[in-house]
Amino acid sequence: EKMTQATPIKIDHLIRSRRKTIALIVNPDASLTVRAPMHMLEGGIVKFVHAHEDWIRKNQAKARLHAPAAPKRYKDGETFPYLGKMYPLQVVSTTSPALAWNLTGFRLASRHLPKAAELFLRWYRKQARALITERAESLAQQYGFSYQKLRISSARTRWGSCSSVGTISFTWRLVMAPIEIVDYVVIHELVHTKVRNHSKDFYHEVGKILPDYKKRIHWLKRNGKYLSL
Repeated sequence: EKMTQATPIKIDHLIRSRRKTIALIVNPDASLTVRAPMHMLEGGIVKFVHAHEDWIRKNQAKARLHAPAAPKRYKDGETFPYLGKMYPLQVVSTTSPALAWNLTGFRLASRHLPKAAELFLRWYRKQARALITERAESLAQQYGFSYQKLRISSARTRWGSCSSVGTISFTWRLVMAPIEIVDYVVIHELVHTKVRNHSKDFYHEVGKILPDYKKRIHWLKRNGKYLSL
């Protein structure tokens, strides 16, 4: 039998039950669960897993790509994204301001460490409100869109949304992304003020403004999970 270079597929959870068939489940953490009939022999299970090796590896790679990023620990030297660049955190002994940012990075007063998560959240929300409001106003004017109201949300699973009454909402996490990604999400929601669905017409309108929109969607899919605290 020829040796394969890759390490053999590991079965993380084997669940036997009174089922008639065998099933493979790749979990969100990329582990593999095999559900098998009660009396199926070990060899048969291994053979089945081996036969579906490509499918398993492909789905495990996909799961790893989308696994949530580790939450921030607010330690000295840890990096935080802002407008597509990573900035290191310096914990300093000064007393004010509690949290400051400049092009060299973030500075957090050590006595405010217990409130670090709250301070960062407040900082990002403030930047999001200023920047996204400015981009939305400017892009709406440039391309002839109008909206009623703009909201900054804490949505975890969506970057933006548009309500039937013309309120456009954006998650504060969006300011962690490069400006061309911010602009894509803003354009996406502005187009929704005219085209409510995700039809061909919708993407045709987006494409007229941003011919490379697919590249920007791809960036969000790959990097979205890192845009969080």
